[in-house]
Amino acid sequence: MRLTFHTDYALRMLIFLALREGEQTTIREIAEAYGISRNHLMKVAHKLQQQGYLHTTRGRGGGLSLARPAQDIRLGRLVKAMEPDLALAECFGPDNQCVITPHCRLKGVLGKALKSFLDTLDEHTLAELTGRGARALKRDLGLIPVRTA
Repeated sequence: MRLTFHTDYALRMLIFLALREGEQTTIREIAEAYGISRNHLMKVAHKLQQQGYLHTTRGRGGGLSLARPAQDIRLGRLVKAMEPDLALAECFGPDNQCVITPHCRLKGVLGKALKSFLDTLDEHTLAELTGRGARALKRDLGLIPVRTA
């Protein structure tokens, strides 16, 4: 299983916003911190807003912020909301043409694995990703200056 860049960027964007603890942040700041495309992040932010994860404010002094507390954002639900297709094999899709589907057990095994994957992610929150080690993450993202001796 592999997550799309869209979901990867969504996770990174939410981590950044959680580290900013309610401050307004611009897409430009996030893009520069991670070295990724502003255009991609704009699409990600739009979907995150539609899904209720972000508040967006237009205009001067505007930006992005979390729409709910980081401890209320379950990672499995986020992944489900962001991934366009969690079909691990053809037999999961509506256009399944696999001839062995009626007697094959692979779909059940893969379905169980996918459920376990998402259930494991749902055991964790955004707050856990940004709690311990937050200072190091902030330093890595340029949110606090790096001390030099």
